[in-house]
Amino acid sequence: MRRVFAYLVAALLFGGAVNAGEAAPGRVVSINLCTDQLAMLLAEEGQLLSVSHIAQDRRVSAMAQEADRYVINYGLAEEIYLLQPDLVLAGAFTPRATVEMLRRLSIPVAEFAPSNTMEDVRARITRMGEVLHRQGAARQVVRDFDARLARLTTEVERRPRAILYHANGYTSGDSTLAGQILLAAGFANSAEETGYAAGRKLPLEVLAVTDPEIVITAESYPGASRSEAILDHPVVRAMREGRGTAAMTDQDWVCGTPYVLRAIDALAAERDKLTGGAQ
Repeated sequence: MRRVFAYLVAALLFGGAVNAGEAAPGRVVSINLCTDQLAMLLAEEGQLLSVSHIAQDRRVSAMAQEADRYVINYGLAEEIYLLQPDLVLAGAFTPRATVEMLRRLSIPVAEFAPSNTMEDVRARITRMGEVLHRQGAARQVVRDFDARLARLTTEVERRPRAILYHANGYTSGDSTLAGQILLAAGFANSAEETGYAAGRKLPLEVLAVTDPEIVITAESYPGASRSEAILDHPVVRAMREGRGTAAMTDQDWVCGTPYVLRAIDALAAERDKLTGGAQ
């Protein structure tokens, strides 16, 4: 009971370190795509019991193959309770009813906010190391992340003007993780020119007037989708055909994990095509 209480206090503090004197949780369940991946990266063998079903979706999960090793859950409080976890890992936007029910059942829940910067990525890795009592492994992952990020983010003389354009006409400014990936890859974010610092819908008229050098769109999902229909609009299609274009791979962009480095690397290659490899 003392251990349960200690973890519950740590979860409520939302970011506080777990008491070093407490035993590491032996049965951990994750119900969020991003905590799934952080836990898979850091958990000791046998410590992580279950990850969310989304972790197996290769369109959005960078670790879908690894997720096949774990019990899959659908984020329902009833099924999580039956797994008898020592600790549940959730996202800040995990349904509140689920989180509150688990806490009423005296199951400790550690919540993780989304990452909007590279510093956030480091912070989430560090905190996951704390709640799993895997601080040493987390420090090594952060060191590797920083070393690889430094190699990828060399100073450039010219930053081609780029814009991110997703389903429903959604764009991402510099204060988002996607925007930070864009900057790290050596581009200037044209969304910032129009006052879109965060993420929001960008009207087609504004997209046309902004006239970026490259439009970066998400890969379309199988089947038909009204939200993705805008990506086939004549304005977007003309931009694709008349200038540079690239596709985002959602699995590398969605979560604040070391896999954002793969997105930066791929996008830097697109920049090299535009600039002829010139720094």
